[in-house]
Amino acid sequence: MTRQTLLVAAAGFAVAAALGFGVGRMHPTATAPAPTQAAGRPVLYWYDPMTPAQHFDKPGKSPFMDMQLVPKYAGDAPGQAGVQVDPARVQNLGVRVASAERGRLPSGATAAGVIDFDGRDVAVVQARAAGFVQRVYGRAPGDIVAAGAPLADVLIPEWAGAQGEYLAMRRTGDTALIRAARQRLQLLGMPPALVGAVERSGQVRNTVTVAAPTGGVIKTLMVRNGMTLSAGQTLAEINGLGRVWLNAAVPEALAGQVRVGETVTATLAAYPGQTFAGRVAAILPQAQAESRTLTARVELPNPGGRLRPGMFASLQFGGQSQAALLVPSEAVIRTGKRTLVMLARPGGRFEPAEVRVGGEADGQTEVLAGLSEGEKVVASGQFLLDSEASLSGVQARPIAAAAAPASKAPALYDSVGRIEQISPASVTLSHEPVPAIGWPAMTMQFHLADPALARGLKAGDQVAFSFDQPPAGPTVRRMDKAAAR
Repeated sequence: MTRQTLLVAAAGFAVAAALGFGVGRMHPTATAPAPTQAAGRPVLYWYDPMTPAQHFDKPGKSPFMDMQLVPKYAGDAPGQAGVQVDPARVQNLGVRVASAERGRLPSGATAAGVIDFDGRDVAVVQARAAGFVQRVYGRAPGDIVAAGAPLADVLIPEWAGAQGEYLAMRRTGDTALIRAARQRLQLLGMPPALVGAVERSGQVRNTVTVAAPTGGVIKTLMVRNGMTLSAGQTLAEINGLGRVWLNAAVPEALAGQVRVGETVTATLAAYPGQTFAGRVAAILPQAQAESRTLTARVELPNPGGRLRPGMFASLQFGGQSQAALLVPSEAVIRTGKRTLVMLARPGGRFEPAEVRVGGEADGQTEVLAGLSEGEKVVASGQFLLDSEASLSGVQARPIAAAAAPASKAPALYDSVGRIEQISPASVTLSHEPVPAIGWPAMTMQFHLADPALARGLKAGDQVAFSFDQPPAGPTVRRMDKAAAR
């Protein structure tokens, strides 16, 4: 062996010793005895962390993996105390805890959509009688025209004869014949303005200018110079732009939150920082099988024609908020088969709990069952804790076993009334009867649980409020302005 080889080997042994590896310990001959107690707690059983459901009555090597069995002590039984994590490790993991609290969950759904023409604001221009196109005015499909803009001049020979007869009858002075001749002009489809012009000038006008009956965009134009027209032939279609449709693709799961007539706020990439208000005009009856969405037709005013069909928009449906038990959405773990949260217990213990969730909005998720108000849940780092609980065989707390609140929430009573006096600390209300506690209609003073409840309200306002009766006296917990009666 060369000197260089010896030096390399010596350096390798030195590094191994520095890292804590023992030389000559590749094949241990003895196993340290497994503990039978920890801090006075007896061992219940041993288990393999990779197969925690299998229990063993004595220590040794796992028959499944090449590793030693781990003891499970009394007080750490799966499904009872969860997993315990050292406080320093909790800090290193970045675990963040939040409380399950009562609040208001906005029911407004969000969706994306495309601007389209208003299908109800369409004008069809037709030939009133057979004739010939003498002149066109250079229009083309896609042009935006104003109401009354000329489209083409049409020569109608049939009208020339009828107008001549009418003028001849006017010269006779016979009222009955004049009325009959004028009525014939109207039956031939002659516009009243043209009849008036013939009467004023006393001359035959057999060439009529076909004009746009309304302002908008020309969708189709089927008139060309020199062509022959038949009565009733369509010359053009004009779609108004004063109002547009926003066809929004609403996910099927959110369809129940959208109502006809509710307000909508739309934003477009073309106009950053601006919002456009509209309302839901209809929810189309057929769902899109490919995307599992329903189409909500939203009507948007379009002053100035800024909203152009084909533009993409994002919209927020303005549904009414509802009271709910809320947790941060990031705290919810969806496994596919069930939904979990990690409960934070005293002493650095964490326990998975199964929950049933409802709606979600503004980063908050509604909990319908499985959690009580005031319980602490892990909002950051919960996936690592859930993995540790799974490896340790900790069973999730079922929904039916949800812990009751630490203290029973006081009963709330609802009523409506008129504000007589208000301050940040109290409010005097003339309220309606409260049958739940046998109160008649009266005027009385209530404490305000939060000074913010008085914000934006003044004497004379009609309000809907909820209160309880703590030892300090009736206290308003919620108060919102109501419509005047």
